[in-house]
Amino acid sequence: MSKTLHHGLLILRVLSEHPQGLTVSELADAVGVHRTVAHRLVRTLEAHQLCRRDHQRRIVLGTGLVSLAEPVQQDLRALARPILDELAETTRATAHLLVREGATRMRALMVVEPRGALVHVSFRPGQTHSIERGSGGIALLAHGPYREGERPAVTEARARGYAVTTGEVIPAVTGISAAVPPRGGTAAVSIGISVFEYTGLDELGTTVVRAATALGELLG
Repeated sequence: MSKTLHHGLLILRVLSEHPQGLTVSELADAVGVHRTVAHRLVRTLEAHQLCRRDHQRRIVLGTGLVSLAEPVQQDLRALARPILDELAETTRATAHLLVREGATRMRALMVVEPRGALVHVSFRPGQTHSIERGSGGIALLAHGPYREGERPAVTEARARGYAVTTGEVIPAVTGISAAVPPRGGTAAVSIGISVFEYTGLDELGTTVVRAATALGELLG
């Protein structure tokens, strides 16, 4: 294993967990290298637009990571599209695909609105919110082991197999989401629906879990 590459990748991972940025000294301490080594690594990553310095000269992730991630997201969107289409039509609700962004945020990667529904929730892809709020993030947290002090909603979602929240991302809107089972490691993608009101929660939850499982099998 290349120690230099290993440390460079560790820097990117550490930065993903600190969206406010870190100094070179803080990065050196986090990765366990001398400040001079951290400085060289940062300069190399900057040259490839993988990190940059903000107005306070703190190191943050760079836009080059977007172009690297785009092909993966395109594959994910292509695989998820027919599943989201079917979910939206089956439930007559807005279906969404959310991805974990760093340690604390969720981003809406895809939003599919039902055709022909008289009333449905509408929001744009790209919106972000805390992983601790909304059914998509709760579903991912519930996929992991119990955490001391976790929200009751996470514990309930773990037992139920899907998460339900109301008014946490959009006022008066209920979200029902399930984690997409990963091939290995921690779940980072969730599928869900957003509704103004619902009946038959168990049936909706089962349908959402079925859609998440189907996408997991395609990704695996």
